Amino acid sequence: MMKLYKVLSFSFLLAALTSCTFTENIYVNDNGTGKYAIDLDGSALMEMAGDQVGSQMGADGKKSIDSTFTFKQLFADKKDSIAKMSPEAQKELKKLENFVVNTKMDAEKKQFLMTLATDFKSVGDLQDILQSMNAIQKLETGSNPSTPLPAGLGDNKSKLSYTYDGKKFTRKAVIDKQKLAEKVKDSADMSKMIFASSNYIIKYHFPKRIKKVSNPNALFSDDRKSITIQYPFTDYMENPDKLNFEVEFEK
Repeated sequence: MMKLYKVLSFSFLLAALTSCTFTENIYVNDNGTGKYAIDLDGSALMEMAGDQVGSQMGADGKKSIDSTFTFKQLFADKKDSIAKMSPEAQKELKKLENFVVNTKMDAEKKQFLMTLATDFKSVGDLQDILQSMNAIQKLETGSNPSTPLPAGLGDNKSKLSYTYDGKKFTRKAVIDKQKLAEKVKDSADMSKMIFASSNYIIKYHFPKRIKKVSNPNALFSDDRKSITIQYPFTDYMENPDKLNFEVEFEK
């Protein structure tokens, strides 16, 4: 597993120099349960640096990777480091145990896809789920990277919550303006360089037909049960409240 982490971490270092697409998927069932997933398409970096990534993969004679693991497995490998973390950080990691991570990398096909997915009992369970990813970055890394996740994902200085009652669905990020201002001031030029051509796409799927969405840029599926909204990744990082919206369903 550590070999995979090394390759992925090297790839995310390269990803900072090219464009990526992050897609946030939520599938809501009639009873309010569902599935949450973040998809990362970093194939552009394979176009730019496929030979370099391929050489990292080729150390084991492999030309491609198709791997699936859970955070629970990762945390078991890092149990000694986790034991040294604060109770608050350990609690954040606990939220991520059921996430399944699937990675597909192929240097020849110029493909780099990653999906992080988990089931939920209520959309309220997803509160600050991406922010919890930051706790992983705090694991002691030693000579090996602890996580293949891109730095900064979820670290946009806001508190994100979801609600669903069968009549309406809301996505709302409340910004900590002081922390966000400090972050933007410290890294404005770097973040614009890294994420200038990256996108953050929201794709939400519901059990009922949608009457209206407060975001005028929302695109509807043919059956009006799904919406897609695309944002520049810089909005996600610097203006997370731009991604707030409300969905109202038909009776």
